[in-house]
Amino acid sequence: MPRRPAKVTQADIARAIRAAKEAGASAVTVDGDSVIRIILTASATAIKPANSLDEVWVPSEALQRYLKRTESG
Repeated sequence: MPRRPAKVTQADIARAIRAAKEAGASAVTVDGDSVIRIILTASATAIKPANSLDEVWVPSEALQRYLKRTESG
């Protein structure tokens, strides 16, 4: 019987940990359903907003594809 593809890869976990460290998270967990949870502390520094208040952030095409892929589960 062939192996099924991983729901969460080692690269996904590494990216989550890296992002969590940058955000000042206190913990990162991966549960049995392959859900990555990042726990932020109350003292975590917020990301500074862009210089222009009228500027709207739009995710790149690559990020949109990644998010769609992870939502389908």
